[in-house]
Amino acid sequence: MSNQKTNNKIDRRSFLRSTAAAGASLAFSPAAFGASAGKADDINIALLGCGAQGMVLMEAARRIPGIRFKAVCDIWTAYNQRRVSRILKAYKHEHNTYVDYQEMLAKEKDLDAVIIATPDFRHSEHTVACLKAGLHVYCEKEMSNTLDGAKKMAVAAKETGKLLQIGHQRRSNPRYRYVYEKLVSGAKILGRITTINGQWNRSKAACEDLGWPPKAELDQATLEKYGFKSMQQFKNWRWYKGMGGGPIVDLGSHQIDIYSWFLGANPRSVMASGGIDYWKGRDWYDNVMAVFEYETKEGTARAFYQTITTNSSRGYFENFMGDEGSLEISEASGYGSLYREAWVPAENWDKWVKMGYIKEPEQPEEEKPAGDAVLDVRESPEPPSYDIPVTMEGKPYHQPHLENFFDAIKGKAKLNCPAEIGYETAVTVLKVNDAVAAGRKLEFKPEDFEV
Repeated sequence: MSNQKTNNKIDRRSFLRSTAAAGASLAFSPAAFGASAGKADDINIALLGCGAQGMVLMEAARRIPGIRFKAVCDIWTAYNQRRVSRILKAYKHEHNTYVDYQEMLAKEKDLDAVIIATPDFRHSEHTVACLKAGLHVYCEKEMSNTLDGAKKMAVAAKETGKLLQIGHQRRSNPRYRYVYEKLVSGAKILGRITTINGQWNRSKAACEDLGWPPKAELDQATLEKYGFKSMQQFKNWRWYKGMGGGPIVDLGSHQIDIYSWFLGANPRSVMASGGIDYWKGRDWYDNVMAVFEYETKEGTARAFYQTITTNSSRGYFENFMGDEGSLEISEASGYGSLYREAWVPAENWDKWVKMGYIKEPEQPEEEKPAGDAVLDVRESPEPPSYDIPVTMEGKPYHQPHLENFFDAIKGKAKLNCPAEIGYETAVTVLKVNDAVAAGRKLEFKPEDFEV
């Protein structure tokens, strides 16, 4: 019996190694994948970083069949680690717990992959170590808080041949993929995209000191060992330079990544304004407004992005504006419509309705002047709205991206956000903070985006 178990383990590990390597260039058929795909312990994973984002990723990953958590690692044993471990045990994931990730890598010999959700300034160190230990890695965005760190991650993935997925989860969101593949790139329903507007506005209440249970405090020696001056800094590391990149990196990178994806180009310049105008005692700007210039195959496109931490008006979304139509989309369910410009004949879009690409439009009510006001002849009539016929089907936001990662390990898919794409986004977003500090437009060079 023991020999049979050993052989099964070797076969499983060997199979995953071979299919992941092949999956970088092709996808396997179900027949080629074989019966082992359905085993409950098909992919063994560890969670490195059990804070708020680690919890989110754990909850999404545990819903995916064939994924087994074998280890969790977090320096805050009295709270983060204990909370995640308790949940995993309740769902029958037998696992070991660790404080030191190096000890975990040394002792856990049957891991296939690791999910990294530690603070940004630890991403590079943790990712490189896990890749060199022979593990595939799913690393939360931002890839790193420095370009040097991000480049080391991309180089390590290339040198080890292991998969590295960066957590820009919109890249795997079925609504975003559908819109890009079917409508923006395929049908070119928007015409030429000339302008993009996006934002992530958060209320004051969502941006206050996170706090912690007093009885669960980390001791000072442990905090300092892992790079933190205090418990307050440990809980709110995103505010501090050298640890995070501020709201433009923490929030904006998700959406600015989509700008480049939908335009099929990296930006050529950025100018930005921001400051510490409201919150005190923080290193990073509490608001940023940025304007990018892109040179696409069809011409120049300009993109505005705003993130603020004092008001939640209209939440977060992206608005892509073309000369024939516009798209409003977000992970949030409240956004997800296309608008046809009034001058475009209805029949031009009717064919996409008949093919099921978009839903029948909602006709706007006839606009009437208020009181004795007369409508200005320069005003454009309100365009009809068409809905997108794709939903998340009740899945958590991060689940499709994790599914793509695990499918790539099995050789059934290519990564939707590999290291090279994650690096391009890091270059784009980190430059915004530089532009704020410089107070002028900064240029990108094509070689800036190369690893």
